[in-house]
Amino acid sequence: MAKPQEKVSFGQRLKQIGMVFSFTAKRDKWFLPLAAGAVLIPLALAAVAVMAWGWLWLPIGVLLALLGLLIVLNLRSNTAMMSAAEGQPGAAAQIMENMRGDWRVTPVVSSTTQMDMVHLVIGKPGVILLAEGNPQRVRSLLGQEKRRLAKVIGNAPLHDYVIGQGDSELPIRKLRTTLMRLPPHLKGKDINALDKRLKALSARPQMPKGAIPKNMCPPKGAFRQMRGR
Repeated sequence: MAKPQEKVSFGQRLKQIGMVFSFTAKRDKWFLPLAAGAVLIPLALAAVAVMAWGWLWLPIGVLLALLGLLIVLNLRSNTAMMSAAEGQPGAAAQIMENMRGDWRVTPVVSSTTQMDMVHLVIGKPGVILLAEGNPQRVRSLLGQEKRRLAKVIGNAPLHDYVIGQGDSELPIRKLRTTLMRLPPHLKGKDINALDKRLKALSARPQMPKGAIPKNMCPPKGAFRQMRGR
């Protein structure tokens, strides 16, 4: 389930913005030119307006420059972070855990020792399975999970995606927009009931498929800056 946003001080917020700015500048060659344009164009227009109509336009120009910089930072940092997330085990689950909305995320409900894994997500669109790893192996894991879930999800829609760059695979940078566009089918009480049933199902002892590495999941918060905007 998406966690409520923690309150942070103004100083902490500035520090976070600085870290995102540095991260994006190192990974996106277009970020600095676009950021410079977002700042300089409003300031230049404000300078012209000041000469024509007075100093009232100066603070307006500064505010527009800051707004433009934040918009560019938001867009380019999301792109940079999604690119950095590609190929990282557990990245899909981390992105879902930090999306806005009522998303109940259970990372790594099924896995192999080769770092293939399937994550379970419950939301208004229904039940969603996200697979990461080798396409052939994860499709087998998906089939097992779909058969297991079919016993308890009732009429709830079941969606499944393989995260990757190949044919019939979903690029991780399109994960959020793809899921947000799914039509809603479940209400809050339906999500709660389904979540309880699936947790009860997962709590039942199952025959192990092999040892799962302890470092299967990345640390929480690794993609916290990729929240839905």
